Amino acid sequence: MQISEKIRRMTEAAEEDMREVYGEIARTAGDLTEHVLDCFREAQVSESLFAPSTGYGYGDVGRDRIDGLAAAVFRAPAGFMRPSLLSGTHTLTVMLFGVLRPGDILLSATGVPYDTILPVIGVDAEGKPLPENAGISEGSLRDWGVEFRHVGLREDKDQPVDLEALRRAMEEAGGRLKAVYVQRSRGYASRPTLSVSQIRRAAKFVEKTAAELGIPKPVFAVDNCYGEFTEETEPCFLPPDRPDEAAADLMAGSLIKNAGGGMADVGGYIVGDEELVRLCGNRLTSPGVGLEVGASLGQNRNLIKGLFYGPHTVAEALKTAHLAAYLFEKLGLTVSPGWKERRSDIVQCVECGSPEGLAAFCRGIQSASPIDAHVTPEAWDMPGYDDPVIMAAGAFTGGASIELSADGPMRPPYTAFMQGGLTYESARLAVMSAAEGILKASGAR
Repeated sequence: MQISEKIRRMTEAAEEDMREVYGEIARTAGDLTEHVLDCFREAQVSESLFAPSTGYGYGDVGRDRIDGLAAAVFRAPAGFMRPSLLSGTHTLTVMLFGVLRPGDILLSATGVPYDTILPVIGVDAEGKPLPENAGISEGSLRDWGVEFRHVGLREDKDQPVDLEALRRAMEEAGGRLKAVYVQRSRGYASRPTLSVSQIRRAAKFVEKTAAELGIPKPVFAVDNCYGEFTEETEPCFLPPDRPDEAAADLMAGSLIKNAGGGMADVGGYIVGDEELVRLCGNRLTSPGVGLEVGASLGQNRNLIKGLFYGPHTVAEALKTAHLAAYLFEKLGLTVSPGWKERRSDIVQCVECGSPEGLAAFCRGIQSASPIDAHVTPEAWDMPGYDDPVIMAAGAFTGGASIELSADGPMRPPYTAFMQGGLTYESARLAVMSAAEGILKASGAR
């Protein structure tokens, strides 16, 4: 690869400075791997569970055991993990439609959600209802009589959820408030990612406020995409020594992100309260059969292997993100999080400052990818997004964000959102290549 000595020396200096950071990542991955192995042992995972089923999938022991594993690994009362969940957006759609009914209010405590969820809700990028003739809203929650409201986040890293505004919104919604929605990761926004503790404190606040207002406790639902295995616990688990926090009622994520460990070809998971999980299972298939059906079609092995690999693969992605933060900060770009900051997701933001800079970043990542390294990324009108998006994604599994990828909307400040890295060694080269691309685009040497 054509990487200058300048970038190579910067990378070596970065790794020397981040030895302690990398050590902490390794310790967390070790603890989580031990937990996953304990879950596997308890579930008596064996090769017989890999057998595929077809048709209705009645009696698929492997499928049912994986459902239980999902709950155990993410420390939830119940759950399911299925290849029939086609993406993170589809999984979140199943979760929301599973618990919301006509006349209900859905309240987001983390502002307007990620771009691809907006058509699901039936709103635009500002959270306003889409026009009746927009077409894209057909089949949305709004079409089914669910009203959406949102509360913006504060610029406070310690407590980004605006609790005062959240209380006012809950009071205005009253008894129609059915669910409070939290997006853990930032999506295409500049806001910080929420930590597990911050999410659970918000859940406690919602629980307490509902009791004070005399309204039914709303379902506290979390979009956990990009966050799994970055911390030692998850939002739907409550340690006994945290009286000021509460567990999330529902949590959902994609298996071609963190939770699939780079091994799952497709899929998603929903875990949480047993009754709520049952309702989501009804939405996944149909009432009356719920989670009793669903052929595994030979995917059981990959789903189980993905859970096993998850903590290690996420650790590789975290190391990659820290390296990118270090290098691009040294090159004078604005990055978030900084290289010293503790992370709760795998996303690294780099403000490239111009369309040319963003394109150079993505092309650098693509040129060091194992798949389609010869391809040149170009911005295009990607379905579900308001702006043209440029994407570098040389992945073994299409769209797998846990494999190193970088993308961003073509709008100021032209931020690259980088995530993933199956192996640190390969991802390291890709980050160096992207840095080289930025240097050339800026005219620096």
